[in-house]
Amino acid sequence: MASCGAVRAEPTRYPLAMENCGATITVKAAPRRVVSVGQTQTEILYALGLADRVVGTAVWFGPVAEPYEAANAGVKRLADNSPSFEAVLGEAPDLVTATFAWHIGPHGAVARREQFGDLGVPVYVSPADCVGKDNSAPGDGVRAEPFRMDLVYRNIRELGQLFDVSSRAETLVVDLKAREDAAVASMAGRLARDLPVVVWFSSRDVKGDAFVAGAKGVPAYLLDKLGARNVITTDEEWPQVGWESIAAADPAVIVLVRMDRRLFPADDVAVKLDFLRTDPVARRLAAVRANRIVVMDVAATRPGLGTIDGIRELADNLKALGLAR
Repeated sequence: MASCGAVRAEPTRYPLAMENCGATITVKAAPRRVVSVGQTQTEILYALGLADRVVGTAVWFGPVAEPYEAANAGVKRLADNSPSFEAVLGEAPDLVTATFAWHIGPHGAVARREQFGDLGVPVYVSPADCVGKDNSAPGDGVRAEPFRMDLVYRNIRELGQLFDVSSRAETLVVDLKAREDAAVASMAGRLARDLPVVVWFSSRDVKGDAFVAGAKGVPAYLLDKLGARNVITTDEEWPQVGWESIAAADPAVIVLVRMDRRLFPADDVAVKLDFLRTDPVARRLAAVRANRIVVMDVAATRPGLGTIDGIRELADNLKALGLAR
């Protein structure tokens, strides 16, 4: 990642108390042993030069971003998906980070925040998954407010504070903002306005309802930046929607999310493509008949460093279909 030059920031004063997702976390000193539950949090820690503090990672949707391959090679992977509570505690962490409240939250697949708190282990959850969002029910949550990259920048700055590397955090934020501005500017006025799009993440059963991007999540943010429109209007993060409903919305483009995860059969892009071309309902969609199907990397759909790359990736895909000038 290109640097715009170092940015100076005030050093952290400990003990540090920080509000995070409805709780207060306190660290007495810069954490030395961190377990990161979520690929985006892990990559932010690497980008901040903190790989030597990470003693375990989990929840990986794809390969680590190329700049951090060497750093990641020396870090223990506790699980590809959700690690057990015991596996996390087994690394004796003095901080646990999480990308999603789905993993550490009211219905945490790993644990509730309070379970760590009772043992004196602070938990930092990405503000991108809790600010303006309701995670009180099981599932991926419901957004009252649209996702915005400012929440990722807040995430970076707050980790910078916790680890006393705020200057590095500010430099990273400056770089990311410049890249986002450049990506958006490169597409100004080039995309058909209000182009209707659906983003298919996966399905528990490929012949059943599809997990698609909701109206206010990360993929909707990318579409809005390009002037396109998400045909899904629910505020759920990743609602399950039947193909009859998707057909009624008549998307001009179907975006398939590519990932290495294999929790569900439809995690595989090849499985998604086969379904679209053989299912009696899906194969009649105009987007399928015209082969207006694009593939987007999973990193672009997560709130992290890869979000900005998703703007340009999606733009390039749409240009290749002749839908942008």
